[in-house]
Amino acid sequence: MNFPRWMLLAMTLLLAGCGTIPVETYRDEKPVLDLRRYFDGTVDAWGMFQDRNGRVVKRFTVRIDAKWQGDTGVLDEYFDYSDGSKSRRVWTITRIDGNRYRGTADDVVGEAIGEVSGNALRWRYVLRLDVDGRSWNVDFDDWMYLMDDQVMLNRSVMSKFGIYLGEVTLAFRKRP
Repeated sequence: MNFPRWMLLAMTLLLAGCGTIPVETYRDEKPVLDLRRYFDGTVDAWGMFQDRNGRVVKRFTVRIDAKWQGDTGVLDEYFDYSDGSKSRRVWTITRIDGNRYRGTADDVVGEAIGEVSGNALRWRYVLRLDVDGRSWNVDFDDWMYLMDDQVMLNRSVMSKFGIYLGEVTLAFRKRP
């Protein structure tokens, strides 16, 4: 049986979305990630964006000033990019229950939904990105892994309409 190419592409994209690892996979991993404890105070980060071909397109550093009041936290992020540009994002994160969080920021479309299990956090959200004078809504599948009390690693896969666009990689270090 011969399928049209568009149908094969659609089936491939649909099946690719089914292969996601559940965050519960990491439930026994240590140290246990407590977002309120890790993102409290100042956290520094170093990151890069790689396009779909693996080419590093942009490098950046981030200073995060974070504080919590009860179950609500504010993460004030200051970005310095390798091309000399700067930006800022302010996240408001609310703990929904023991392991689920909701996040908002000016450039997040709707809400980010996050779930923690063991040493891992998975965030899913749509980010509005301005590229060459145009605004694009891009899906982020964002995974963070606590390595120890100070270091966390982050890998975000970016896509649009299910098509892979690239990745953002970050290394966080909490200041003592």
